[in-house]
Amino acid sequence: MRRIIFFDFDGTLVDSAPDLAYAANMQRSRKGLPALEYEKLRPYASQGARGLLKAALDLHPEHNDYEQVRQQFLQDYKSCMTRHTHLFNGIETLLNRIEQNNLAWGIVTNKAENLSFPMFDHFQLTSRSIANVCGDTTPYSKPHPAPLLHAANIANSKPESCIYIGDDERDIIAGKAANMATIAAAYGYCDNKEEIRNWQADIIVNQVDELWDAIIHLIQTKME
Repeated sequence: MRRIIFFDFDGTLVDSAPDLAYAANMQRSRKGLPALEYEKLRPYASQGARGLLKAALDLHPEHNDYEQVRQQFLQDYKSCMTRHTHLFNGIETLLNRIEQNNLAWGIVTNKAENLSFPMFDHFQLTSRSIANVCGDTTPYSKPHPAPLLHAANIANSKPESCIYIGDDERDIIAGKAANMATIAAAYGYCDNKEEIRNWQADIIVNQVDELWDAIIHLIQTKME
């Protein structure tokens, strides 16, 4: 059975926090509020619109204005989402190494398809990835395991032959529930190292350069 390495997208493959924070501050500007410092918004980048609107406006889904503001945020984000977003340093080298070693990789993200696929295309990842599963591809999103199970099915692989790498607790919960080995990407958007340890991922990496050794270790110890 071919080994598959699945990645979360934002905070794991790409650093999209600058553009997400910019779109969140656009919502503050629309309400006549000053922009928040980037450092205050960055930790919420993996939490999508819900997390960013809470951080930027203290706006919760129960609020009457939430859906209208969320739609405006998504529209604004779509207009700027490739402005400063970039692959984390070392990711292109890692993907090449995976491919050169007869392994395959894919993407499982909670970002909606209409936002994800233009990003995948922009970074020329779409055709290289064995499966591209987004937040609305299945009826459920992470932390539910359904997106990961769907990705494994597309890749014609068993979940236990897969590794899932993500920078948010939801990623690790979903990976474990799908019976995949898990790697927590501590270089992402969660700055609380103790919190990351509490996720109980199989391995924690602090930088992209550590991922290859972590992948090989899991293949040798969990998939033999």
